[in-house]
Amino acid sequence: MARNQFLFEKSKMVIPGGVNSPVRAFGSVGGTPLFFERGKGATVWDSEGKAFVDYICSWGALVLGHANEKVVDAIIQAARTGSSFGAPTEAEFELAEIIVKTFNSIEQIRLVNSGTEATMSAVRLARGFTKRPKIIKFEGCYHGHVDSLLVKAGSGALTFGQPDSDGVPLGATADTLVLSYGNFEELENAFDRHGDDIAGVIIEPIAGNMNLIKPPENFLQFLRNLCDKFGSLLIFDEVMTGFRVGLQGVQGLMGVSPDLTALGKVIGGGLPMGAFGGRSDIMQKIAPAGPVYQAGTLSGNPIAVAAGLATLRQVVEPGFFDAISSFTEKLTKEIEKSGAKYNVDICAQAIGSMFGFYFAKSVPQNFSEAIALDKQKFRIFFHEMLAQGVYFAPSPFESGFTSISHGTKELSKTSKALDSAIHKVSSTV
Repeated sequence: MARNQFLFEKSKMVIPGGVNSPVRAFGSVGGTPLFFERGKGATVWDSEGKAFVDYICSWGALVLGHANEKVVDAIIQAARTGSSFGAPTEAEFELAEIIVKTFNSIEQIRLVNSGTEATMSAVRLARGFTKRPKIIKFEGCYHGHVDSLLVKAGSGALTFGQPDSDGVPLGATADTLVLSYGNFEELENAFDRHGDDIAGVIIEPIAGNMNLIKPPENFLQFLRNLCDKFGSLLIFDEVMTGFRVGLQGVQGLMGVSPDLTALGKVIGGGLPMGAFGGRSDIMQKIAPAGPVYQAGTLSGNPIAVAAGLATLRQVVEPGFFDAISSFTEKLTKEIEKSGAKYNVDICAQAIGSMFGFYFAKSVPQNFSEAIALDKQKFRIFFHEMLAQGVYFAPSPFESGFTSISHGTKELSKTSKALDSAIHKVSSTV
């Protein structure tokens, strides 16, 4: 038995499904998940010693690549001086200050331990600030496994959300409205019907959890205007896109400022970290300054903060996003070139250091179009890329990520693998 399979079978005896997060189980593509032993730069090695060009980058967290020397040194130094204090440190202020100086919409910020904590806390704060119960979210946008946000659309466009997981009671989602991503009319109707009760709207301003999907032109500004009109708060979930699509996230690219922003992934440099921040008058409602409670023993953990500081200090350097965006754009062109060569419908797009590719004639615009993508073609493609030493996300509904460590060597290897994988798709399906 191969070692990956051996480890998977052993893990299933003590870990539900053999993994600690569902997508790792290869449920969408079949086969045995890889167990990794190490990573360096743009490359990871599995338990059997095989090397892969990594386009997952710890689901977006590793914008510098694996085992960046400055990040590793910062982690070691922080660990030597103490792994946790449960008390303030100067480094927490330094990390918060970098984020506040970078994002124009963030005047104050609270560090937490994950993106899920960040979105959960932002929603609670929106309700506490406005004294209203209802939250709008959009179908296909994932905001962590928060009960009130783990919902899908019902039979009608404006029906209240039904739980998308066992264990989530109806009461937890009773005040969640689920709308179609990018649908202007649904959004306006929702505010017309429920505007006085809507505490806030949470959105992935560029969606990354139904593959990579941009909002329609002017949709975010339309949303901003409605929130202003009805006194609701606009929450951008930039856990994925923050310090990924550009220095100031989507809000910097689109020129639309939210009231609250949730961050994660990159700001922890590969360690557990999240944050939420926004206008001072809103953030001052968070305990101990105000009545909205939020706490965490490991919030601002010194080792995670050290990794985040070492990462962000490199990310904010001039030219960083020009370099990483250039590589990502070249990658998507290689994907489309291979499709054209073998007459396979596949398109791709890049935004900063995020990318998506789709087995379709055109890029999907919403959740219903995303789930209609050809899953069988993706499965064949994924496994052939894996066989050629290239590691994409094991799901057709996940965005891809590059790092500053990806370069000419990785692109060349990927291009050869793409030629093989797309050819196999063309001759199999």
